[in-house]
Amino acid sequence: MRGKAATQPTTTSSAVRNSLFRLTLSSEIFIAASPQRLWEIITDFAAYGGWNQAIPSATGEATAGSVLRVLIHWPGLKRSHYELDVLTASPAHELRWLGHFGIKGLMDGDHRFLLEAVGADTTRLTQTECFSGALIPVFAPWLRDNVLSGFDQMNLALKARAEQPPLATPVRESALPRSSAI
Repeated sequence: MRGKAATQPTTTSSAVRNSLFRLTLSSEIFIAASPQRLWEIITDFAAYGGWNQAIPSATGEATAGSVLRVLIHWPGLKRSHYELDVLTASPAHELRWLGHFGIKGLMDGDHRFLLEAVGADTTRLTQTECFSGALIPVFAPWLRDNVLSGFDQMNLALKARAEQPPLATPVRESALPRSSAI
């Protein structure tokens, strides 16, 4: 943990039914790492398989206007492929994308990672998704029970990855000082 006091491994979660056709899920956690460190992890899509059970596969660029191709696996549910439109990519601050279940308007998810520095090398990560569309009245309990649990799991996994000590770089033998024999 790089010599810092560990933050507690807990999340604060909520589900708010904004209207009949709108639901917002949110999960927040404090992580003993800088916003830049978290940004590096959440935008390293190729490494998701090593730590992110909810999104075990992702390709694309963290650039507004680009498309991410992801495999999402919420707890207790089957894996599904999605194409997500990146809406915002503000380094060390916010990553936001929009996805659709089936056709646009059926069930859309506006997902956001917000990184806020709250002291020396501590970041509040807030992960939210605002779901809207015709299927919300039917799927709201499913989203609340499964997807929100996935957000919490992802936040805890991100915390564990960000707070682990950096791997030592092996020293090449040729870089070691040579002793002279007398």
